[in-house]
Amino acid sequence: MIAEHTNNNRVSVRRLVEKHQKRLEKFGKVVFQMQPLPSGQKAKVYKLNEQQATLLITFLDNTDQVADFKTALVDEFFKMRDELTKRKINRIEEKPLRKTLTDAVKEWEHRTDWSYNHISNLLYKAVTGMNAKQLKKARNPKVKASLDVLTSEEQEQYKQLETRVIGYLLAQMTFDQIKAMLNGGTLQVAE
Repeated sequence: MIAEHTNNNRVSVRRLVEKHQKRLEKFGKVVFQMQPLPSGQKAKVYKLNEQQATLLITFLDNTDQVADFKTALVDEFFKMRDELTKRKINRIEEKPLRKTLTDAVKEWEHRTDWSYNHISNLLYKAVTGMNAKQLKKARNPKVKASLDVLTSEEQEQYKQLETRVIGYLLAQMTFDQIKAMLNGGTLQVAE
């Protein structure tokens, strides 16, 4: 990626990594993997962390394209750091809501053995269009909690919907009524 976005030869960038490997390793182990090229040959591709990538690009000549890439890279790293911080805060804020949701499901008169899973999947689907299993498969199969693969914006939306669902559960609405409300429907109240 660095070679591509700085208009440098991949081999030159690889040599730069090898030349400065000791310096780069001050920030963690320098790892690589062999990846196939369209020609059928294989290329050594280094996987650098934030500090290593930042240091490596400082070793490149400052052409306009390199300077633009350095600027964009720093901007992206800070955006990602902000995003991860927001996600951590949202998860901390969401924990008490999750407990309240669990308690509301336990007290729900329409509860079945699968109610908690159905309600959770309903929430995920309302936010992302996917249930928990689909979401994890699409974004990160290794993660334990599907909430951890939501963006900070999706987490905010999830918390808002979760609060509404808790109210619906406490009002003893049926699953179909809750689903309709989350999908923008309305309730008909019999007189």
